[in-house]
Amino acid sequence: MAEVPFHYIDLRAFCYATEDDKRVEDALRTFLPEEFEIERAESEGHFGNRILVLSARVENADEMRHVLSQVAELPDVDRLVDELDERVDDNCSLFLRFDKQAATRGEVALGDGITFRAKVEAYPSKKPKAVENAREALSGL
Repeated sequence: MAEVPFHYIDLRAFCYATEDDKRVEDALRTFLPEEFEIERAESEGHFGNRILVLSARVENADEMRHVLSQVAELPDVDRLVDELDERVDDNCSLFLRFDKQAATRGEVALGDGITFRAKVEAYPSKKPKAVENAREALSGL
């Protein structure tokens, strides 16, 4: 994969009071290059419980290639390519959700718990062009 057709990739996971911070951070790191800095922000749930928001923005092309190589581990990456019309919005952002529990085991699977948002490069900045560029990028995985 030569060129990365994304401006950036955002990854985010919530760590609830019943979860171990380190395990959730490790799950997020499944997708990130080694030693990548993860931002931590504390929030409060509806009933006053602590929620830790772990997030990372990847902007470097080599680091984005690393994240995409993890996405390539999906057993159903072809399904993902088929669903791009529903997964890319009018602002040219690609949305995916990964299984946080699988990621704690170092596995990559679609599911809930880790959100992935990639801003797709598209000129002109229109959804059809963004879908086409995302399709090219994911088909080449």
